[in-house]
Amino acid sequence: MTRLNTDSALPYALNRVGVLMNADPTDPLEAEGVLNPATAWGPDGELYLFPRMVAAGNVSRIGRARVVIEDGVPVGVERQGVVLSPDEGFERGAHNAGVEDPRITFIPDLGVHVMTYVAYGPLGPRPALAVSTDTISWRRLGPLHFTYQPHLSTDLNFFPNKDLVFFPEIVPGPDGRASFAMLHRPMWDLDWLRPGEGAPAPAGVADGRPSIWIAYVDAEAARRDLSALTSLRHSAPVAAPTMPFEVAKIGAGPPPLRVPEGWLLIHHGVTGPVARGFELSHGAVYRAGGMLLDPDDPARVLARSQEPWLSPETREETVGTLGNVVFPTAIERIAGTVYVFYGMADSAIGVAALERTAD
Repeated sequence: MTRLNTDSALPYALNRVGVLMNADPTDPLEAEGVLNPATAWGPDGELYLFPRMVAAGNVSRIGRARVVIEDGVPVGVERQGVVLSPDEGFERGAHNAGVEDPRITFIPDLGVHVMTYVAYGPLGPRPALAVSTDTISWRRLGPLHFTYQPHLSTDLNFFPNKDLVFFPEIVPGPDGRASFAMLHRPMWDLDWLRPGEGAPAPAGVADGRPSIWIAYVDAEAARRDLSALTSLRHSAPVAAPTMPFEVAKIGAGPPPLRVPEGWLLIHHGVTGPVARGFELSHGAVYRAGGMLLDPDDPARVLARSQEPWLSPETREETVGTLGNVVFPTAIERIAGTVYVFYGMADSAIGVAALERTAD
């Protein structure tokens, strides 16, 4: 494995390719935009995009569209309907509903595509899971549950959680067992939900800003029963906001990509005001960067980008439902090139090429 100094710049960059998908103005299910997609290769060898589709009233569904590829470059989509709607009770509140921001990881060891998503139910954004073998039919495994850890002196299940994504391969767990690992982003603020509760961060967590955490599933348990993927253990912080482009909060993006140096995680960093509860963060700026995680201990950061790799600059990235947003959520290798798919201003979907800048 190639080692990098923790203070070194990562030798990668993101370069825009173009807009992949805009909302269809004639489709009421896309009235407020398409954004923050997942991707997966189907059994037919085609690549499929799973956009978050937002209808009037901020009600989100997850769609499916075939990615049109020309000369190895993704250039557009062919819509194929909806694969997940907020039909379950935990995905709906009295005045809100949604299944949002899917991330899909194909886990060869299990032979399934694992979709994490945010269920926007009665208590705000809660993490949930669905699985598929064909990318068409998705079986809900239900909400995620974090096992109680006495040293944290709290219950992680109290808190809203977003930016959930599984690693594609087995990794070493902190207990030495072969594990499937998932990154997540708990938010400690409970005051928006129940005034007076404040932001009771776990014991030992001095920085209360939304940060990237990791949790683990015993691999053998998941092989026996896929529902074990919903029971997460050994949750621990990985990375807090550090660089100037991420001083408000950070969150994981696409599934981590194995590179010679370790696990490359593309993430978003936010500056400006952070909204509470169900509100949008108007005035904030979302940028994309990267960090390298240790393959022998994915909770350990080896290096991270000191400057953003992608910042909102084009009209599609600066003007929309929530302006000034680039929000990476999916990554795929197509004809030898790695492409990153990202939300643009909470309204459209773009694609950028991940390129290595040095050996």
